[in-house]
Amino acid sequence: IDKAPVLENFRLEETDFPENLADGQVLAKTLYLSMDPYLRYCMNEESAGSFLLIWNISEVVFSNGIGVVEQSRSSQFKVGDIILYFNWPWQTKCILDDGSLKKLDPSLVDGHVSHYLGLLGTTGLTSLIGIKLQGHVTPGANQTMVISGAAGGCGSLAGQIGRLLGCTRIIGICGTNEKCAVLTSELGFDEALNYKMPGLAYKLKACCPNGVDIYFHNVGGEISDIVISQMKKNSHLVLCGQISQYNKAPPFDIDPQTETNLKECNIARELFLLPDYSDQFESATLELSEWLRAGKLKNTYKRTNCNCIVMFVPSII
Repeated sequence: IDKAPVLENFRLEETDFPENLADGQVLAKTLYLSMDPYLRYCMNEESAGSFLLIWNISEVVFSNGIGVVEQSRSSQFKVGDIILYFNWPWQTKCILDDGSLKKLDPSLVDGHVSHYLGLLGTTGLTSLIGIKLQGHVTPGANQTMVISGAAGGCGSLAGQIGRLLGCTRIIGICGTNEKCAVLTSELGFDEALNYKMPGLAYKLKACCPNGVDIYFHNVGGEISDIVISQMKKNSHLVLCGQISQYNKAPPFDIDPQTETNLKECNIARELFLLPDYSDQFESATLELSEWLRAGKLKNTYKRTNCNCIVMFVPSII
């Protein structure tokens, strides 16, 4: 698909489950499914690359999910365990092999296990590990961080994490005045700019008169071109995503002037792939949970209660 997906790309089917589990399997009831921008990659083999599974035609789609074990023939999981699976089928119940499942600890999130799909899930891990690896935050260095897609899952956490790690100024870019208000009044951003209003480049310059030290790159396209044009020499770019480009066929071209700016300012633009850093997941999860329980991190994602799996589809369109 090289354009925006539509409802007709999906269909709902009802089927019976096998009555018996095999050894090493569990039957789980779906509790939460995560709707993330990266799922658009799963519709294109070219963009998914080697780090994501493809949503094949006429097969069940999947995303990050959490469920509760209802039956078990696994030595690792018992009935009642809360489990996480990165490729959870969009089904009300599913049979899963135990090799890829993770048992969750509700005590780390005061029982709110849905946090494992957000702040303590791939969203939070991407933000924290990405900033630590590519952001090069230096406490006391008076650094300014700019975040595009700042009202989304990764963006809203990136701004808060940047502050906790030592950035002096946090500037967010998003698409509505209401979102801007949330960033500044609830999440501690110093400024928030609505990119749909005229004069983004001028307003960003006013917010960052000395230039941008760290850019948390979420959207790509014209917004990123503007931010990169105002980055300092030897500044840092965290390439989290390119949401504005996901409905286009890859490769995603870079504006020639932006390429020149990156080269002249010695700014690395390297894709950050979270699975490459799985050895840091445990320590990062503990750090995020400590911030959450101390009230230093606020979760911004909203849970939607759905009585039918098909109600998830509009979230990905």
